[in-house]
Amino acid sequence: MRASRLTSVLASLLLIGAATPASAAAPGGAYAGLDECPLTSAVMMDPANLQVGCVRSVTNSGSITIGSTTVEFGSPITVQFGVYWPAGAPVREFPDGSVANVYSTVLAPGGKTLVARPLEVTVPGIVNFLPGVTSVFAQVELAGPITEFIPLATGANTPVFVLPIKLKLKNALFGNRCYIGSDTNPIRFRPTTGTTSPPAPNGPVTGDPGTLNIVADPNGYQTLGVGFTGATLVDNAYAVPKATGCGLIPGSLDPLINLAFGLPSAAGRNAVTFSANDTAFAVSPSLDDLNQALAAS
Repeated sequence: MRASRLTSVLASLLLIGAATPASAAAPGGAYAGLDECPLTSAVMMDPANLQVGCVRSVTNSGSITIGSTTVEFGSPITVQFGVYWPAGAPVREFPDGSVANVYSTVLAPGGKTLVARPLEVTVPGIVNFLPGVTSVFAQVELAGPITEFIPLATGANTPVFVLPIKLKLKNALFGNRCYIGSDTNPIRFRPTTGTTSPPAPNGPVTGDPGTLNIVADPNGYQTLGVGFTGATLVDNAYAVPKATGCGLIPGSLDPLINLAFGLPSAAGRNAVTFSANDTAFAVSPSLDDLNQALAAS
């Protein structure tokens, strides 16, 4: 079987690291922010894994569009998790014949896989003069595991990962169970740094892979620090389901919210952009080596 892109990079850099001092990065520099990695997870500790790693991705700006309503991200959104390349060695093949590893993911402990502040959403047709009453706060929540993480899909016309989310709507009249999307029927983002292929009426949009930086471990471990900076990930091919559970009597306001926001909103009428994205990725052929590298950084 042909080696994946990341396997090839690993092999090349380990040879370089054996011949020259690994002085490109100060201790801890390449692994900054990876302290929420679930290193004690049972699946991370499986000795059959071919590679293990930690990921932290921070989006500093961007927006989400549902139908005709667009909301700008007013504060950073952080996604962090552990990864492992299982014994079956799954890969994704690209049109040029190259392949890239497809990693499985492990949630960060303490509910910290997805960290974001609520987004304020103005209600179409209503003048917003009292936030939380004449507007809605939407809290982005994880609605299931992140899947199909392919870090070296950057620049290719394929998703870097699949992120299922739900939006909890908060308003004085909405109650505590008002959601757009659910664990069983989530909004599924499939962001790419390449070009999308959405259904009409949306047209293709193109992201930006940013700058890739790969640093051998400064203390001689086999772990590599892989950084992506200044990237833009886009998706405009996802669907958005109806709102459910809204109102002081749950469900009583669902029709009003669905009418106001045009829900459900079919694929091709929605979009999300994750801009100014910086991602840190530490990867190693063994969990013991990864632990030691992070501890020494």
